Amino acid sequence: MKTVGYAAHSAQDDLTPFHFERRDLRDNDVAIEILYTGICHSDLHQLRNDWEMSEYPMVPGHEIVGKVIDVGKDVKNYKVGDNVAVGCMVDSCQECDQCEHGEEQFCREGMTQTYNSPDRINGKITYGGYSKHIVVREEFVLSVSDKLDMKRAAPILCAGITTFAPLRDFEVEEGSRVGVIGLGGLGHMAVKLAKAMGAKVTVLTHSEGKVDKAKEMGADDVVLSTDEDAMENAANSLDLIINTVPVKHDLNPYMPLLDVGGTLVVVGQVGPVDELNTMPMVFGNRGVSGSLIGGIPRTQEVLDFCAEHDIHPKCEMIRMDEINDALKRLEKGEVAHRIVIDMSTLEAD
Repeated sequence: MKTVGYAAHSAQDDLTPFHFERRDLRDNDVAIEILYTGICHSDLHQLRNDWEMSEYPMVPGHEIVGKVIDVGKDVKNYKVGDNVAVGCMVDSCQECDQCEHGEEQFCREGMTQTYNSPDRINGKITYGGYSKHIVVREEFVLSVSDKLDMKRAAPILCAGITTFAPLRDFEVEEGSRVGVIGLGGLGHMAVKLAKAMGAKVTVLTHSEGKVDKAKEMGADDVVLSTDEDAMENAANSLDLIINTVPVKHDLNPYMPLLDVGGTLVVVGQVGPVDELNTMPMVFGNRGVSGSLIGGIPRTQEVLDFCAEHDIHPKCEMIRMDEINDALKRLEKGEVAHRIVIDMSTLEAD
């Protein structure tokens, strides 16, 4: 299938139009016309080779919604015309212990990421959702409820599942006290999801300009991390903190905010953090944990949860040719929501 996307050809390059071919359908494949693609901060990390694992040319994008346009002969769960979604993974071995209990992101043979990852069968590097079409193994295609607005659903596939998974893992429920560090694409979804689970939600931010935005999104309280008195008054007030900050930073100021036995979960920064003082951990039985997206069953769960509770990311729609300006704004930390590309603005010829 001939298609077109936007690709970067080095870590220094802007994204530009890129013509390429998707693979022929395997028997268990689904071909999708992409309608909307969300922009994730990890796209920026990958484009800039911040994690030193980038392959070029690179077509980013792993927050994808669209319509089925063709299926392989063995596909059972999807038909042409269905509304579907694709997240951060497109394949795994499907046989190891992790895959068998729905944690494909931890596949013992390594998951195949939606982009910048070798295809499990032919070894070619995958291209993502900043494109007109994609071909995906059936087991990694997700259903999109009619209750969800397709224009705003794409960020649920990464920002949604990335914050939903630890909320579920740590059994957030009515009365739980949840802190959210950062109010960007991940943080604002964490606020919405935790509130829908019945939690009392506190946003922790260094930006006074995001106080009102946090409350608009449902936060019960906002603490400025630059205000020493406010931080001291918030000591022992949280059971769980979801840390969405996507760059290296100091975790130490946030640890005393956890109550005894509380946990801070890192979902933003991949890589080093500043030196960690273990004293508040040891003397409060507090922990630091990490969380990587979520498996396919849980990703379907968050899509259905959002449909049931009418949760949509706050989205700004852009044209495909506005992508480089959008990435620059994201890099500067100017975006307290999710940016979504209207893929109808990308001409196929």
